Amino acid sequence: QLQFVESGGGLVQPGESLRLSCAASGFTLDYYAIGWFRQAPGKDREGVSCISKKSEQYYEDSVQGRFTISRDNRKNTVILQMNKVKPEDTGVYYCGAAAEASWDPAEYDYWGQGTQVTVSS
Repeated sequence: QLQFVESGGGLVQPGESLRLSCAASGFTLDYYAIGWFRQAPGKDREGVSCISKKSEQYYEDSVQGRFTISRDNRKNTVILQMNKVKPEDTGVYYCGAAAEASWDPAEYDYWGQGTQVTVSS
């Protein structure tokens, strides 16, 4: 059975760090580009970061320099390391798998269930 699961979210204070994981079973993540998207209440799902099949990394401007996306192929997992978080980083974070790296959610074939990230004092 295919599973695609995000974990690692929670409540953190501004300036702290979180490490989100996107773990797959039933398919191999290194055959896909992986994107992290987030969605705040009343807003559309927006791209945060993505990584190509060759591990090229792309970041939305507001997170560049603070977030890092990486692959751990042995664990069939993609990581989003979130440093120096800000209140505007709050949202439900989803990982998706696509044929090629893209900022367009429509290009992603598989999605996880999401993990909530709340940045607040």
